[in-house]
Amino acid sequence: MLKGRLGLESAKVPHADRAGCLYLARGALTARDGTLAFLQGEATASDALDPGDYAIPLQGVSIILLGPGSTVSHDALRLLAHARTALAAVGEDGVRMYTAPPLIADQSALARQQARLWADERQRIKVARRMYAMRLGEVLPHRDLNVLRGIEGARMKAAYALHAQSIGIEWRGRRYDRANPLDADLPNQALNHAASALEAAAAIAVCATATIPQLGFIHEDSGQSFVLDVADLYRDAVTIPCAFKAAREALTGRGDNIERLTRRMTGTALSRQGVIPSMIERIKTLFEKQDD
Repeated sequence: MLKGRLGLESAKVPHADRAGCLYLARGALTARDGTLAFLQGEATASDALDPGDYAIPLQGVSIILLGPGSTVSHDALRLLAHARTALAAVGEDGVRMYTAPPLIADQSALARQQARLWADERQRIKVARRMYAMRLGEVLPHRDLNVLRGIEGARMKAAYALHAQSIGIEWRGRRYDRANPLDADLPNQALNHAASALEAAAAIAVCATATIPQLGFIHEDSGQSFVLDVADLYRDAVTIPCAFKAAREALTGRGDNIERLTRRMTGTALSRQGVIPSMIERIKTLFEKQDD
């Protein structure tokens, strides 16, 4: 199957049969004998690979996440382009997304389905209700988006209080001034940093599925509306607990600054809980299942 100097032939493995994403950090991604190779340098405790030279299954994954301390060669980029495997430069464990070249899947089924559902007001509400059901654990009977948002807001207010009580920090409500983010108390600052990390993870998942970030079903105005929708699916399970644990550690004065603490804890949670692969599967489920 591999032909020519770099084995540049059209991809044969459909993305539906690929394994999702592969995270690599602190090494060099290069081309060798028509396929990818990764030379892993000195690893940290969070790295999955020990130092060594690894063959990378070029058509076995949909997206490669290239973390800190990594380089990529021109020939590797050419191989990725021809295999239609996406590449994203990300922060530690995917808590930041710096760039993602448009080496996306050679198919548009999910994007077309997303656009169809988004353009039909009745179907758009169905998708929004499905997303709220994923978050809240029940299918709400309401079909007005503003009512759904109000119910979700009340649930989140209670969730903040419960998490704060269980983790052992004082909670005085969600307050955030975009013009002066450092004026917020530590729990609110931590929530901002954790939310940014989850949004980066969601951006990776949206990129990997070749869906359309602008077409959100709950969020509407942002150019990353669908990214925000996906990130919010994990607010209860990841964003709030990671933020409040980081705030508790910062309040004791035993750790780093609040941003670094929160990013590290959130990155660990993303990795251990398999959040990005879970996001990818949820996006597929969201658009493929239409029975209500």
